[in-house]
Amino acid sequence: MMPAKSKAQQKAAGAALAAKRGETDKSQLQGASKEMYASMSEEELEDFAETEREGLPEQADSD
Repeated sequence: MMPAKSKAQQKAAGAALAAKRGETDKSQLQGASKEMYASMSEEELEDFAETEREGLPEQADSD
């Protein structure tokens, strides 16, 4: 399992996952969620989206 490293990453994965499942229109995606939609499988997106948000920073470090 690949957990999200930030709340922003977790939210972007959730948006991409919803589009991948047909729950929202993929034309609504922007930025990271659009990239995640194109480059990740539904299973990978589930791993990121299901990450517990408690204790995650708002944004990941850019190291």
